[in-house]
Amino acid sequence: MKVQHQCCAGLDVHKRTVVACVLKGAPGNEPAMETKSFGTTTPELMEMVEWLKSHGTTHGAMEATGNYWMPVYNLLEGHFELIVVNAAHMKAVPGRKTDVQDAHWIADLLRHGLLRASFIPPREQRDLRELTRHRSSLAAKRGQAANELQKALESANIKLQSVVTDITGVSATEMLTEMLGGKSDPKELAQLARLKLRSKIPQLEKALSGKLRAHHRLILEQLLADIALLVAQIAELDAYIERWLQKDNDHIDRLDGTPGINRRVAEVIIAEAGTDMSRFPDARHFASWVGLCPGQNESAGKRRSGKTRKGNRALRTALVESAHGAVRKKGSYFGAQYRRLARKRGPKKALIAVAHSLAVIVYHILKNQTAYVELGANHFERLNPNRLLHSLTKRIKNLGFQVTLSPISTPVPA
Repeated sequence: MKVQHQCCAGLDVHKRTVVACVLKGAPGNEPAMETKSFGTTTPELMEMVEWLKSHGTTHGAMEATGNYWMPVYNLLEGHFELIVVNAAHMKAVPGRKTDVQDAHWIADLLRHGLLRASFIPPREQRDLRELTRHRSSLAAKRGQAANELQKALESANIKLQSVVTDITGVSATEMLTEMLGGKSDPKELAQLARLKLRSKIPQLEKALSGKLRAHHRLILEQLLADIALLVAQIAELDAYIERWLQKDNDHIDRLDGTPGINRRVAEVIIAEAGTDMSRFPDARHFASWVGLCPGQNESAGKRRSGKTRKGNRALRTALVESAHGAVRKKGSYFGAQYRRLARKRGPKKALIAVAHSLAVIVYHILKNQTAYVELGANHFERLNPNRLLHSLTKRIKNLGFQVTLSPISTPVPA
């Protein structure tokens, strides 16, 4: 194999240690190997940087090991060309497994140009990723607290969740606050309902007729405090991220015009993938990177499981959630696509297919700086009208009727 780099380093990264292996030598000669172990604190990592520089290292590679590669990458970035590699792409020959041999294997693969670098965004985008992912984590915690609140109310025989849509909404929160303050009359509590909820006052009076005991009060007080704190923190993050992405408002507005994608999802898309789509050869590569394309596993002419790969979990989750909303929009292409596939493949696979379509659309919107164009719910019918006529005719004949088709003089608009 041809040598690509004369002096390169392989880094085996762990939580407390980093094993560095430097291979140095001209092509055609056996390379000299130097190995040293370092800690993962900042002074120890800077010591490793100086040690690598002293050997004339020009290229380095490491595995994407959890989150432990991030501080190493942040400190080594800019000193020499550094790549992060998917661990599944460079499994060593089984046997004799040690950290030193892992580092040597990484360096040897890098030396011969056999490693494919993973996409690592610029530092500013990585910072934005941390913000959006932290916001998603807080939203998940808020959902968990709301579920625990509902469980506590059920234990107290308060059926508020069976009447109101959101038990963390303004009306429900005010009712629970007054209840914790000592008010127990269901009629008085029901009068706190606002707007459309006032039409359900009789149901609210029955739902609020439970009884809070001492331990229920403590649990509800803590959960309401947690939810209020999480809501405030999420709002603070929303404002901070919005200021951060002011320069990308045009991209966000175009993405926001796509069914199922709101501003928050658009912010996640830009944080995870960026606005420069030139790093992806085409839309299929982008969908594969997200993890929304069928897997490929074929051996001896037999196709095995086509399960999707993991990909970018944050962006995949956001697009699948967007697919849930897109299929519910009346008259949309996504609703027709979902119904067409759900009959054959089932609802889960159909939803992933819709998320894949959203990923393709996102790619073209960001690459071509164009807006979403709605194809309509009858898109598949317009593609092959004869097939639709044959299907409908067959269904009517199965019911015991004779069908005669003749075109009308005035065409019906699409």
